[in-house]
Amino acid sequence: MRFRPCIDLYGGKVKQIVGSTLSDNGAEVVTNFETDLSSSYYAEIYKSENLPGGHVIMLGPGNENCALEALSAYPGGFQVGGGINPHNAFRFLDAGASHVIVTSYVFNNGELHWDKLSEISKTIGKSRLVLDLSCKWKDGSYFVVSDRWQKFTNITLCSETFSSLAQYCDEFLVHAADVEGKKAGIDHKLVELLSDESPISATYAGGISSMDDVRQVEKSGGGKVDFTIGSALDLFGGNLPLRDIIQWCKEHA
Repeated sequence: MRFRPCIDLYGGKVKQIVGSTLSDNGAEVVTNFETDLSSSYYAEIYKSENLPGGHVIMLGPGNENCALEALSAYPGGFQVGGGINPHNAFRFLDAGASHVIVTSYVFNNGELHWDKLSEISKTIGKSRLVLDLSCKWKDGSYFVVSDRWQKFTNITLCSETFSSLAQYCDEFLVHAADVEGKKAGIDHKLVELLSDESPISATYAGGISSMDDVRQVEKSGGGKVDFTIGSALDLFGGNLPLRDIIQWCKEHA
């Protein structure tokens, strides 16, 4: 179980927003934190603390330069996601990303396009691909959501889904969209599901606001599910000190 740092980019700046408020209708997003500090500033902090495997997420257009700046500051230390496809993936990989994270290219209009998944996996290599399986709970199951988390796909998270998708990628990144950005506690059932059913490395995101929540991820995930923290970290205006996370990482190395 590892801590995975994050740098979220929105409108060309480092921001922390409530992801479920993203939409295509022009509605204002709910912002938890924003700064004029550069993405490289945060990348250098993570690099100095030897915290690899994090995520640089481009939330919409206008963020590519900021993403490239972070990748340059910590080569090999970050995965990058947001609008990634076979045509632009190598721009970020060549700039220092360890992996690219894909969502909308393969999950589109409520469906999983297996041909596109196969294409990007073959193009960049399975070992450098992460699938974002962000989800919401509905009718007794977790459904992958696409199009800024506004549209339910027909894909449920279950053993069969994880096993099938794992043939094409190296890791899963799973945002619990119902609690993400709200700093109100984790989705225990989802963490348990990732621990029980994912055959490859999976990172959980959503709702972590305290060390108690981190310990709950460890308990519910049996120590097998990685985690990331955004708005709750003191780096991004929250109350959870990065120092506490670093100490936890040392104790669990």
